[in-house]
Amino acid sequence: MTAATISPTRADDKYEIAHLKLVQKRRIGRMVAAAIVLLLLAGLVRAFSVGQIEWSYVRDFLFAPAILDGLVNTLLMTVAAMSLGIVLGVVIAMMRISGNPVLSSIAVGYVWVFRGAPALLQLMLWFNLALIFPTMGIPGLFEFRTVDIMTPFVAAMLGLGISQGAYTSEVVRSGLLSVDSGQYEAARTIGMTQMKMLRRIVLPQAMRVMVPPIGNEVIGMVKLTSLASVIQYSEILHNAQIIYFANTRVLELLLVASFWYLAVVSVLSVGQHYIERYFGRGSKSIRASM
Repeated sequence: MTAATISPTRADDKYEIAHLKLVQKRRIGRMVAAAIVLLLLAGLVRAFSVGQIEWSYVRDFLFAPAILDGLVNTLLMTVAAMSLGIVLGVVIAMMRISGNPVLSSIAVGYVWVFRGAPALLQLMLWFNLALIFPTMGIPGLFEFRTVDIMTPFVAAMLGLGISQGAYTSEVVRSGLLSVDSGQYEAARTIGMTQMKMLRRIVLPQAMRVMVPPIGNEVIGMVKLTSLASVIQYSEILHNAQIIYFANTRVLELLLVASFWYLAVVSVLSVGQHYIERYFGRGSKSIRASM
């Protein structure tokens, strides 16, 4: 059999293979998982539809003035506590990576204490600080009663913000350490100042590492503000509790509070997505590399 007789057969085989119809493999596991999820969702919807829930109360209180005031206070506390946490986190991270053993030890102790104590416990300690320090100030010059200074807002901001600083410091530290040490040396070699090196070399790379966890911490802070209801700070959950203590519609008011928490978190999640995409420009995505 010669090559001339084999060649047409091979050409025909290649033509037939090229025109074969691709059949997708059936994903039985995916279909089973989807069916289970749909059944669970159907059961959940049925439970809420036949449960003892007066949906008219949910509709009526969704935009009640007290609830909207609580929403504003929740956002205000989130911004205040998170701002304090970020400032403290940056300072503690710089102390932690410094060559000064005293500053580094202080930073380690700060993280150990405030990351180890529950946030609720810290809130209650700050709120009851007057039991330890009845007055604050300089004796003979000016003094204030601690109970007047340590309002629910101040106690919640300090408790949540200082606790958050311990977590944020670890995020900032990991971001700074993710930049190769050779780039620090190269920046110093060409005569860059410390601030210019941070602004032009270090931060653009470190932000890619820091933004996702800090975004998650902001979202977590929105939910942590509900702890401030224990010390009578008028956020969403606290105001919802006041209402359902009066009208006994507990579940309806909890659903109202849940709606607003979900709404705020959803908006922040979208913002986090775009911020991550901005700082991640120029780098290959994980999905593209897989």
